[in-house]
Amino acid sequence: MLDYRFIKENLDAVKQNIVNRNMNADADLVVKLFDERTALTTKLQELQTKRNANAASMKGKLDPETRQKLIEEGKQIKEAVAAAEKELSECEAKLDEAGRQIPNMAHPDTPIGKLDTENLEVKKVGTPRKFDFKPKDHVQLGEELGIIDFERGTKVSGPKFYYLKNEAVFLEEALIMYALNILRKHGFTTFITPDVAKEEVLKGIGFNPRGNESNVYAIEEEGTCLVATAEITLGGYHSNEILDKSALPLFYCGLSHCFRREAGGAGQFSKGLYRVHQFDKVEMFVYCLPEQSDELHEKLRLIEEEIFTGLGIPFHVVDTCTGDLGAPAYRKWDLEAWMPGRANEAHPDGDYGEVTSTSNCTDFQARRLNVKYHDDDGKNKYVHMLNGTAIAVGRAMLAILENYQNEDGSVTIPEVLRQICGFDKIGPKTNVKDPVYHASKK
Repeated sequence: MLDYRFIKENLDAVKQNIVNRNMNADADLVVKLFDERTALTTKLQELQTKRNANAASMKGKLDPETRQKLIEEGKQIKEAVAAAEKELSECEAKLDEAGRQIPNMAHPDTPIGKLDTENLEVKKVGTPRKFDFKPKDHVQLGEELGIIDFERGTKVSGPKFYYLKNEAVFLEEALIMYALNILRKHGFTTFITPDVAKEEVLKGIGFNPRGNESNVYAIEEEGTCLVATAEITLGGYHSNEILDKSALPLFYCGLSHCFRREAGGAGQFSKGLYRVHQFDKVEMFVYCLPEQSDELHEKLRLIEEEIFTGLGIPFHVVDTCTGDLGAPAYRKWDLEAWMPGRANEAHPDGDYGEVTSTSNCTDFQARRLNVKYHDDDGKNKYVHMLNGTAIAVGRAMLAILENYQNEDGSVTIPEVLRQICGFDKIGPKTNVKDPVYHASKK
């Protein structure tokens, strides 16, 4: 969250930022409650001073009348302190609720816009392949090659679930190992994180654990949720801790299952692996000093570019507009890979689709999670936090299937994955008997 005093002193800029982000939040209410809290804190401190003075007066040798008078006065002060404490607590709860609705400030260079179509392309890598045959989308490829079963995933678990089979299992594991090996080379500490986190950690990161707009699965009566990304568990790892300045920056990466409700996540290109309720992901997370975060944000993006350049997938990089940032991000880069399966009348050869993103969240999450470092001046200050997708396996697999498909229906495996996979091509299955009994029709 933003510092309350910052909101008060920069009220017009904060309100304009809310408008630019296309969000609903009441900065005026935050300032009003902040001033009320300040006044109530002063009132409480004055009452506590009176209580202490009253208690000190009771220690001397007093006549019965004076002592009784001080006792009665003490009772009244005690009641007044309790009432002031209650009033302050209620005000702080309201202030916290209102303050959490205020988004992070956006980087001055962030494009102003409401929709992802207003993101600004800043870099393009690779040339989309020109097919001499009509390419298939990954759904058709996955089903024909016998490596993805969407139909039975829906039957067993519901829409947007799926089974990976045969070579797709090894391809998934190869993508994970490929990303982890690159991150190990860059000095990241590797984790396999829990798939469950407490609601207060989700709130700290910026996810809404409850309500119709929530994108996470809440576990009833547990006060916990299934994680939507390892950003949550890696961000909560040092909550309520003071870090050693000399240890910063900390480079962490986490492998986790990710669970997302994807409420309202529909559309022509949301089918198949692109938007699902469960997938595996390797996430990068950084704790750093404030003066380091801009440079490290660039580093995370370059690692994402390295991963997809190595896979031989054409992509471009976009500077995400204000309306598509999300509340915690100060600035966000998205990598969008070329997907031939997105061909339509407007884009006859295909189009780009998001495969990774990286965000600099400055101290926005650190304030919520209370993560600080001990500075040289003896003061404890909030760290900056950054996150970035190393590999979201489903979308990476989608891009590989569609870009590496062959006219005979097979799919060639990118060279960097072949040794890990143990094969260089996925071909149509032959001599595989269907295990389902089909009665002959008469």
